[in-house]
Amino acid sequence: MPKSKRDKKISLTRTTKKGQPLKKQLVDDIRKCLESYARIFVFSVHNMRNIKLKEVRDEWKQSRFFLGKNKVMAIALGRTAEEESQPNIHHLANTIQGQCGILFTNKKKDEVIEWFEKYSEKDFARSGGVATRTVNLEAGPLDQFTHSMEPQLRQLGMPTSLKKGVVTLTKDYAVCKTGDILNPEQARILKLLGEQMAEFKFTLRALWSNDGTFEKLCDAVDLDPTDVPLPSDDEDLDDEN
Repeated sequence: MPKSKRDKKISLTRTTKKGQPLKKQLVDDIRKCLESYARIFVFSVHNMRNIKLKEVRDEWKQSRFFLGKNKVMAIALGRTAEEESQPNIHHLANTIQGQCGILFTNKKKDEVIEWFEKYSEKDFARSGGVATRTVNLEAGPLDQFTHSMEPQLRQLGMPTSLKKGVVTLTKDYAVCKTGDILNPEQARILKLLGEQMAEFKFTLRALWSNDGTFEKLCDAVDLDPTDVPLPSDDEDLDDEN
């Protein structure tokens, strides 16, 4: 039997390491933007959703968003007065912590702040999110579900049965209480019920302008359980500066 062409052994010494070039590209892109934009904002993202972030990017086509590894973005700006690429920009670099990004824009400060303060989008909470309200279900028929959904609901822990083809809750059931850290089952049930408890939004942390001024826009950023910090770098880019 002929040997399959897919069955090829590749030595690890022949594989290409892509991490370092990608980091260098991020540094180069950020430094190029420093020459084209008047202001840089550091922002936090709450309840990150890629689809909604894409919508925001489309809304701000004349500006530039970066969400990469924090250390790489900070190095691109310069983490100390000796390393900084522009006057006083190291103060901005030191605010890059947790799940955050940077926004390059030529829009005026007040216009940017006003837009992001008003912007928020509701969404379904994920596992690990916090319940923002109590949801209790009373015993009786659950008319919003088809009969084929009953096994799934039972598997999620709900006390259900089929009565004359209608999904029925056999006893009162507490889905969650305010402040609960949601497990996968609770998050799934809330989504099936149409209960949106997450809010995709931004918090502007700090601003640097190309006249060298730096301004802190909020004293502290409280991260909720869904705002997981981006992983730290495995490689040192100090010699990039």
